[in-house]
Amino acid sequence: MTESVYKIIELVGTSTESWEKAAAAAVGLASKSLRDLRVAEVIQLDMTVEDGNIATYRAKLKVSFKYESGK
Repeated sequence: MTESVYKIIELVGTSTESWEKAAAAAVGLASKSLRDLRVAEVIQLDMTVEDGNIATYRAKLKVSFKYESGK
């Protein structure tokens, strides 16, 4: 079995509809530029409020992907 190394980054996705869509937006966009995404862990949920109403749902995620040495 070969050893693998994974890099972990934090992303924040936003949506005007839900936390689920905010998380999906972050993973969807990250998957366009990062290869071999493995795990996305929601670590924080919050929202922005304007005039007493929810304006934006935000999901902060830790996303891991396989690290390649560039050989």
